[in-house]
Amino acid sequence: MKKVVLTYLLLFTIGIFAMAQDGIGISEDLRFDNNLEKELWEAGRQSPFLLFRAVQAEKSLSDVKWDNLLADLDKKYNKKGTHLNVLRNIFEKSHQQLFKTYEQHSTFNDMLEEGKYDCVSASAALALLLDRYGFEYKVVETDYHVFIVVNHEEKDIILESTLPIGGMITAPAEVASYLEGYKANDSVELKSLNQRLGAPKVDLSDNAIFRKVNLTQLAGLQYYNDAISHFNDQSFEKASVQLNKALKLYDSERIEGLKALAEEQANLLASN
Repeated sequence: MKKVVLTYLLLFTIGIFAMAQDGIGISEDLRFDNNLEKELWEAGRQSPFLLFRAVQAEKSLSDVKWDNLLADLDKKYNKKGTHLNVLRNIFEKSHQQLFKTYEQHSTFNDMLEEGKYDCVSASAALALLLDRYGFEYKVVETDYHVFIVVNHEEKDIILESTLPIGGMITAPAEVASYLEGYKANDSVELKSLNQRLGAPKVDLSDNAIFRKVNLTQLAGLQYYNDAISHFNDQSFEKASVQLNKALKLYDSERIEGLKALAEEQANLLASN
């Protein structure tokens, strides 16, 4: 815990002047659950890892599992560089050490503490690792799911985090089929604003969203998922608070739409 605190406080000191002028700095309309969440948010300008830890930051913040995973992967990387075996090792070791139990709306902290994960938290971990080891990749947001496409030696490879077996898809025909299943239609609207991003696609009907997101935007989707939990529990004011933060990280129509709906519902409750 001490190591984590020192890390993000150092980053906060270095980055605070830049954040005052640019990036994800704190606006007056943002409300945080506690000082730890606020400090992690501030430090997230320099380290996306810390930004992912801001949601439900009251949980234990141990780096042990993450550090152990990095130590194992570093050994492989130092031997093979960005070889395909390193990519496979990243995927397999992440499932062995971090991704223990799939559970929709599991935060990054749930993953590090309890091994619970969903497509957002697991894709965040994989993206951070791909950055560390120099892979070219993109995180793809769809209607209700997030996955990763790695470009390795001019070929696309899918990393489907919710499938420990068969989730690293390398065969070109299978990659093409997977991507086709998520292809967006510009004439289609998102069917539900309060459905979390979670498991792989089952419904093969038309899709509204297929876009690349960066790590900051992915952190916004983690706040969006958290807001949906509060919205579905009819805690509309808390949902609105989380959506304000989500929108600061990711100016998205789905986040803006749910924010407007949460505020409307909160006002209706207050007037009754």
